[in-house]
Amino acid sequence: MPENINVKICGLTDPADVPAALLAGARTLGFVFFEKSPRHLSLEAAAHMAEAVPDGICKVALTVNADDAALDALLAAVPFLDMLQLHGNESPARVAEVKARYGLPVMKAVGVADRDDLAALNDYVSVADQLLVDAKPPKDAVLPGGNGLAFDWRLIAGRRWPKPWMLAGGLNAANVGEAIALTGARQVDVSSGVESAPGVKDAELIRAFCDAALK
Repeated sequence: MPENINVKICGLTDPADVPAALLAGARTLGFVFFEKSPRHLSLEAAAHMAEAVPDGICKVALTVNADDAALDALLAAVPFLDMLQLHGNESPARVAEVKARYGLPVMKAVGVADRDDLAALNDYVSVADQLLVDAKPPKDAVLPGGNGLAFDWRLIAGRRWPKPWMLAGGLNAANVGEAIALTGARQVDVSSGVESAPGVKDAELIRAFCDAALK
């Protein structure tokens, strides 16, 4: 199992998802705090799950355009978090504010549909600790991510940024190997691609995804 690929399983909703992801080889776990998402967690449930994650595994909180009050409440209730993932239309200035206020690393998600969207990635390089290169959601989508859509990976083939970056968007066990080979990604993020139904993670799908990404 190669050590240089980091698999993030995002949108865990059941306590059993944690050991399933860890046994499969994931090193980053994502918890969603966005009420419109089928993967949304209450603060109480998230605290219970995050506390069970062993040291050395990165615990990420995904938020969407959250204000300071919401983030204050989140971090007070779930003090075990290692990173904040901003998955809305937060500006570079807002990313810098969040990082300064909470002292946690910040990963900024940027949606990509065509070449014109790549410029936005450069806008966040100086303020975010990591970039999440995701598929841009359809204009009528309720969710900013987790829609099971991929983008044309050739758009970022050979591209590198001065900050760590993670590939997301429509990944599953059948295509993650190709995605890694084409883009050179060393980090991959999956949510709907390891679910049997929206918000319901499947241990076998998680294992198959990690096996494909880490082989």
